[in-house]
Order: sequence, then structure tokens, then C-alpha cells
Amino acid sequence: MQRTLRLLAIVAGLCVTTEALAQKYPTRPVKIMVGFSAGGPVDVVARIVGDRLSNKLGQPFVVENRAGANGMIAAEGVARADADGYTILACNSSTITLNKTLFKDARYDPQGDFAPLTTVISAPLVLVVNPENPKTANINTVADLVAAAKAAPGALAYGSGGNGNLAHLAMELLSQKAGIKLIHVPYRGGAASEVGILAQEVLAVFDPLSAVPLVKAGKLRALAVSSAERLPALPDVPTVAEAGYPGFDISFWVGFFMPKAVPAPIRETLHREIVAAARDPALQERLESQGVVSVLSPADYAAKIAKETTDLAEVVAAANIKAE
Repeated sequence: MQRTLRLLAIVAGLCVTTEALAQKYPTRPVKIMVGFSAGGPVDVVARIVGDRLSNKLGQPFVVENRAGANGMIAAEGVARADADGYTILACNSSTITLNKTLFKDARYDPQGDFAPLTTVISAPLVLVVNPENPKTANINTVADLVAAAKAAPGALAYGSGGNGNLAHLAMELLSQKAGIKLIHVPYRGGAASEVGILAQEVLAVFDPLSAVPLVKAGKLRALAVSSAERLPALPDVPTVAEAGYPGFDISFWVGFFMPKAVPAPIRETLHREIVAAARDPALQERLESQGVVSVLSPADYAAKIAKETTDLAEVVAAANIKAE
């Protein structure tokens, strides 16, 4: 009996200590690790949120860029960091849902090493053609594109930002669902693939949101967006699902993670404050320059990650996609 009481006292003491740490947290600067170069979407979102966290929690939240290996260098660093709440990972969807499938030597387990906090922005891809290209001048819908591909199997080329890039997977998923065969032309990044379609080197691209002003200017024609819901910036453009392929849903997102063993009260504090930052009207315009503001509970975020990981692994396997 006395032993049981002692154990209960120890557990109670640990709980009190954890709660006390969370109440005082943070007591020193917090590092936000970003696996991509400064100026990109992940970096921009991390700095916007980090500034707000600094102001609200009274300690600097400092962004550290460790670019390389599609975000894996930063992810590995956070996976190995002390679980004390002073190292956070800001990353994109590929770092969590795709790298483990494409890179067998990835030295972190996305679902085993990290506790998801929340997404902040989500950005669909825009399926576009060049209206000035004679080969796509009459392609106005996804159905038109599929019909053209079926009329010339294996002859039409599309571009992406590289092998295993999310735009590559989106087009492969559409090809699988539609029963068509296209030629993949990998470029060195999304900006280069956008140049490629403008130069009429390829016939179609799943473009990032940089396509929106080009669509509005008439330089590109939008056939569909890759997300489950329409893009507010292009309200008349249907989703791929609406265009005849139910369940099609691929989006780029930026979110935050911590080492899994970080005490729950600290994780809850950061989840609450990051969500508040995402919903802050003063930050909305800056965040919306990177995508649609979208926040999730940790449980919903974990479920989203599990589903996307499985879905993308199936696309990779079916298309026999290999990382460069």
C-alpha cells in the first residue's frame, strides 16, 4: 500500500512539474527549423508565424534554414532534437507524406518521430494549358485534355518541377484515373516548368499558385484545380473531382511539428498559438499570398498525413516513380 502511494505521489509530482514547465514555457529562444531556402513558401509562413509567437510568448522564435534533400536535413535534425519544446519543424507536405516513400535512406519516421501541431496554409495545384499553343488552343476542359491524350497515346508531354515532385504525382494520378498515357518532362523546379509551358515546350502542367495571375492575364488557361474544394482566387475553375474524377485531392501544405516526446501541455500551447496566428486578421493577407489559410486539430492533422502518405505511395508504386 505504501509503495502504491509513493508511486502515485511520484506520478502526481511529474504531472505538476510538466504543467509548471508548460506554464513557464518558453524561458529561452525557440528554434524553428526550415528545410528550404529563405523566401520560399515554408520559410515565409515560418517567419510570419514565428514573429507572432515571439510577440505573444515573450521569447524569440528564430527561423533556421537548413536547406537540402527535399527538407530531409531539417526534418532529421528535429527528429533527433531534445524533446523539450525548443525545436520546431516547419515543413511542406512532401517532407512528411512523400519523402519516406521516395527516399529509402530517409533517416526519420514522419509519423513515428513527430507530433503534428497544425497546418497553416494549403495550396492546390492548377492544371493549365497554354491557349496560344496551337496544340492546346481547343482544350478548354479536363475532358478535352483526356480526349486529346487518348487520341494520341504516349505522344503528349506534360511538365513538372522534377521526378517525384507533387505536380508530377498529380498528373500521374490523373493519368491513372483517366486511363491515359502522357510523357513526363521533369524540370528543375516549378518555376522552370511554368516557363516550359509558356514556351510551348510541354502541353500541360499542374502549376503552383504562381499560375493564378497568368490565368487572369490570359497567358495560361486553367482547366481544374487539384484540391477537393475550388480555389477562391479562381472560383469559376472546377476541381478535378468535379471534372469527373471523384476523390481526386492533392494539395501542397505548410505545417508545424515537434518531436513526439515533447510534453503535451507544451504542444497544446503551441497548437493554440499557431492557430491563433493563422486566424489573426492582421496576418491574413500575408499568409494568403502563399495559399489558403487552413488549420487542423493535431488528431485531424495526423489522420490527413496517414491518408495522404498511403494515397501517394500508391501513385508512386503504380507509376514506378523513382527519386532523382
